[in-house]
Amino acid sequence: MSEAIQRAMCRKYGAAYLASPRDMKIGISGNVGTGLWPINGLRHTPEGCTTGWYVWVGQELSTACDFFSPLHVSHLRARCPEVEKYLGLGPGWRFIFDETYEDVWFDELLLSVS
Repeated sequence: MSEAIQRAMCRKYGAAYLASPRDMKIGISGNVGTGLWPINGLRHTPEGCTTGWYVWVGQELSTACDFFSPLHVSHLRARCPEVEKYLGLGPGWRFIFDETYEDVWFDELLLSVS
C-alpha cells in the first residue's frame, strides 16, 4: 500500500499522518484474514518496535492475554491487505469496516492507555 493512499485516508478524516514502518509490528488477532467481519483497529502510541496498532475481527475486543500476536507490517498484505490503508492514522484513531460499511474516528481515551 502506498504512503499516498494512507495520507489520503488521513486527509479524509482530518487525521495527522504517522507512518507504520514495514519493519515494525502490529498486534493482530488470529481470526483476521479468515473472511470474518467486521475488522476493527485501534492505535495506541508507538513504543519500541511496535506501531501501536491492534487489529481484530468481531464486535467484541477480547481481554485474553493471548488474543493478539505480533505481526510485522510487511506481512500484513498477505494476511489482510484491506487494513493497510488505515495504518497512517496516528495514535488515538480507530476504524471498523466490513464489505459495505466503514467508520473511522478519534478516541482520545486511547492516548491515556499505558
